Amino acid sequence: MVRPRTSRAKKAPDGFHNIEPTLNSFEDKLKDAQATALSKTGRKSESLWEIFRITHQKSRYVYELYYKKKAISKELYDWLLKHRYCDANLIAKWKKQGYENLCCIKCIQGSENNNGGTCICRVPKATLEKNENIKFKECVNCGCRGCASSD
Repeated sequence: MVRPRTSRAKKAPDGFHNIEPTLNSFEDKLKDAQATALSKTGRKSESLWEIFRITHQKSRYVYELYYKKKAISKELYDWLLKHRYCDANLIAKWKKQGYENLCCIKCIQGSENNNGGTCICRVPKATLEKNENIKFKECVNCGCRGCASSD
């Protein structure tokens, strides 16, 4: 008789132990931010801003290791995406021209906050400065202060 497997999780690829402490520190920060977000009062969207920032930093860390520094293997990169150590959709957008500095996926999706279009944080700062009617401080979705690639 065939013995059933007790664990379906594959062992992490080579090189994971080198980046694991950094990823664990991001996870610890994320857990703290989630606990803080639950206890905060005020606008719900503002309580989530720190979570978006940490997720962005963690995804940017993995993106730069693979695409910029070439410090991790394709196998490890795919394993990290599969096990959701980073945001695969956000990284996919960073690879496209014009989205290199995108803060979160929410800012390019049509929502009621964006009037069915792109978020104001995606508008280049030079354009915002010309238009005196717009007083932009932070994105309502994630707290970004401008992630347009031309900035």
